[in-house]
Amino acid sequence: MSDGRLPRLAEIPAFNDYIAQGWDSPARTPDLVPGAAEAAAAHRARLAAALPGRTVVIAAGRAPVRSNDTSYDFRVDSDFYWLTGCATENAVAVVRDGDATLYLPPPARPGDVGFFADAAYGELWVGPSPSPAEWSAALGVTVLPLDEAPAADVPADVRRVLAELRMIKDEWEIGQLREAVDRTVEGFAAVLAEVPAAVAGPGERWLQGTFDRYARAYGNGPGYASIVGSGPHAPTLHWVRCDGPVEEGEVLLLDMGVETRGHYTADVTRTFPVSGTFSPAQRQVHDLVERAHRAGMAQVTPGRPFTAFHHAAMEVIARGLHDWGLLPVSVDEALSDAGQHHRRYLICGIGHHLGLDVHDCARSRPEAYHGARMEPGMVLTVEPGLYFHAHDRTVPPELRGIGVRIEDDLLVTADGADILSDALPIDASGLENWNKENK
Repeated sequence: MSDGRLPRLAEIPAFNDYIAQGWDSPARTPDLVPGAAEAAAAHRARLAAALPGRTVVIAAGRAPVRSNDTSYDFRVDSDFYWLTGCATENAVAVVRDGDATLYLPPPARPGDVGFFADAAYGELWVGPSPSPAEWSAALGVTVLPLDEAPAADVPADVRRVLAELRMIKDEWEIGQLREAVDRTVEGFAAVLAEVPAAVAGPGERWLQGTFDRYARAYGNGPGYASIVGSGPHAPTLHWVRCDGPVEEGEVLLLDMGVETRGHYTADVTRTFPVSGTFSPAQRQVHDLVERAHRAGMAQVTPGRPFTAFHHAAMEVIARGLHDWGLLPVSVDEALSDAGQHHRRYLICGIGHHLGLDVHDCARSRPEAYHGARMEPGMVLTVEPGLYFHAHDRTVPPELRGIGVRIEDDLLVTADGADILSDALPIDASGLENWNKENK
């Protein structure tokens, strides 16, 4: 007796014979980002110099399950991409002394049952897929079927070495980051053009969707969950829910970054007045953050401690808050390791490395990250802010609900820094004018 299920096509010989016939050969050349394979080869050489004779087996990863049999979009493991230039899901790379062997899932093409029966690799489901030989020609490495791969296992010390190597960007990486920042600035302009529509009803969601659509159209997508915080949401550091209204008279904090097809991301923040003009209280807060931001950026130069920009910006913030009567102690007490009272309104740090990950190189040793000195080729963010929550009783009423952050992406050069995101104004008047020009 039939159980009511539809026929299992893989078990029907006539169907198998018929669907295997009559197909032309579509283009199956790997869609690589120009220069990615060559950059990966140089990266492998750097790893070989750091770990001579060591074999690294690293996986590209798989998309996490969203619900039941649906998954989130796949995003390749950053170390895997840095070493291979390949962004294929469920792949494994074996890297030793600058050489690499890549193990990839074989495509299921006409004549294979998986062509129509395998939703993960069948070409009727996922589109034309390159063969191992086509991947090998494109990447310049040996490529073999996935079922021959060893188990992926990356010891913690290798992840640490990779993180520290990735601190210094090469010219290809810097080009990717410049592209990411340029596209992000364009995305900011696209968002500001939609502010009147957001005020009319859909609110933060509309602006988040606007940027994410732009990032997807002109890059790989957003490099992290876009932050769109209007009014009382602006002081929330990671307001990624983006489900509130956008109202006249409030400030709008936008923290967003486009990730390129080469998987490098920008990370830029600006705070705009929704109405087009900052109120006196909003400008007061913004001006203090701007002074801290400029003080921090002035410290980004080779040879200085990585933490120099953090301390410079924090001192400006602490002095400003003290002048406003918001600190219960002196500036020196606040800035001391035993104090830090000003951090109530700025709980996060002032910046971080930027690259394949928005918080790049995070597996580095503390002494190699915070304890290091800045070097040419590092790409860093500087992002001071002030976050006065609407329910914070230590803040005068006129400042409650104001959140301001300014964040730029900087390349450390031989004699200073190149502000990659300098197409966006920093000062309040400049932001007001840029806002009006793009609405």
